[in-house]
Amino acid sequence: MKVAIVGYGNMGSALASGLAKAGHTVALTGKNPAKAKEVAAKAGAQALTGAEAAQGADVIIATAPYNAQVDALKALGNLSGKVVIEISNPLKADMSGLQLGHSTSAAEEIAKQLPGVKVVKAFNTTFAQVLQAGPDFNGAKGQVFFAGDDAGAKNQVKALIESLGFEATDAGPLANSRYLEPIGMLNIWFGYMAEKGTGITPAWIRRG
Repeated sequence: MKVAIVGYGNMGSALASGLAKAGHTVALTGKNPAKAKEVAAKAGAQALTGAEAAQGADVIIATAPYNAQVDALKALGNLSGKVVIEISNPLKADMSGLQLGHSTSAAEEIAKQLPGVKVVKAFNTTFAQVLQAGPDFNGAKGQVFFAGDDAGAKNQVKALIESLGFEATDAGPLANSRYLEPIGMLNIWFGYMAEKGTGITPAWIRRG
C-alpha cells in the first residue's frame, strides 16, 4: 500500500520504519520539511509535501497530538474519500487524564470536522517502543485495536496492522473509540506513572 504519515515524532517514525520494512511505500510529511526528510531517510521512506503525500496515498496516518490533528489533516488538501487512521489520545496537558470522553471521543470529533473522510481509530493503545521492538510478547502476538464505520477502510487498516506482524483486533464502530481512548490512557498510566515501562500493550485473550 501507499501510506502517508503526517508527523515524524516517536509514533510517526516508528510506523514509517515498520511499514517500510513490511514493503509498503511510505511518505512522511509535516511542518518542518528538513525534519521530515531526516526521519524519512532513517526509516526507508520518502519526504513529500502534504498535498503530494495525501494525493497518492491509499491510507493516511495522522500522528499529531489530538488538539493539532484537524489542522494537520486539513493542511493536506481535499481528503474526501480518503482513509485516515487516527491514533491520538486526547490527553490533558499534564497527562492527568483525558480532555473528553463518555459521550464522544477524539476520533469522532475529528471525523465530524472532516466530512467525507473515512476515519478509523487504531494504534492509540500501542507505544512506539512496542512497534519498534515487534509483535512478539514471550511467544504471544501483540494486539492492535481498530474501530471504524466503513468496512472497506477497516479492511485496509487491518491489513496494515497484520503486515507489521501484530494481531488486528476489530473493536467495532468508530463510537467505540470512547472506550479505546481510556484504555490508551490506562496504558500510559501503567507505562509511566506505574513505571512498568513502554514495552507493554493491552490485549483481549480467551481460552480455547
